[in-house]
Amino acid sequence: MWDPGKYLDYADLRARPFYELTARIDTDRPRRVVDLGCGPGNLTANLVKRWPSATIEASDNSPEMVAAAQAAGVDAQLLDIHDWTPASDTDVVITNAVLQWVPDHRDLLRRWVAQLPAGAWLAMQVPGNMNAPSHVLSRELAARPEWTALLDGVTLRDGAAVDDPADYAELLADAGCVVDAWETTYVQRLTGPDAVLEWITGTALHPIKSVLGDAGWARFRADLAPLLDKAYPPRSDGTMLFPFRRVFAVVKKQ
Repeated sequence: MWDPGKYLDYADLRARPFYELTARIDTDRPRRVVDLGCGPGNLTANLVKRWPSATIEASDNSPEMVAAAQAAGVDAQLLDIHDWTPASDTDVVITNAVLQWVPDHRDLLRRWVAQLPAGAWLAMQVPGNMNAPSHVLSRELAARPEWTALLDGVTLRDGAAVDDPADYAELLADAGCVVDAWETTYVQRLTGPDAVLEWITGTALHPIKSVLGDAGWARFRADLAPLLDKAYPPRSDGTMLFPFRRVFAVVKKQ
């Protein structure tokens, strides 16, 4: 179960890649704009402001996220991303921090490009930090004997979950697109106790939190917190600097 409230912690920091992604979409009057994996809808609302004449289509596979988006005024639908097919008037497709959860997303990208009309834009962003200490330490802890039985069947993403910008550029160019691909590492200033743990609780640790009861989750947090504090020591002012790499691609179908 996704927690929209937890996801919206650090909302400004989570939103910045979205704005930098969509800024590279160079079209003024798209007919239909699609937000795949819209989450709680806070960023989808900005698409309405940017393209007021467009039909805005939003979806997510989490009932909790869809409910939060609808409560925020976004006409979001519950949909598995594999089941989405572009309508004939789709001119912009955005998938922001979603495809890292989809192991076969490379095949989806090829299929979507093939189905989109000429001149359509596709913009994607995925976190590229699965080999950062925050994620490596989480995987190592989950693999300890005291946790393996409780977390049977839970898979935490590793570096193979996403590609480098050059790999996405090759894939999408071969699919018939003009490609703009890049990466950015944001050195994020986090505040508060267990700040890195709180950040990854809203995203990377979701598979673990969803299968552990309250007591088990509290124990896992207690085991992980000191490991993260050592990897990301607080500065003298009490803040933490948390490098976060993200991978982007914005393409136009020829």
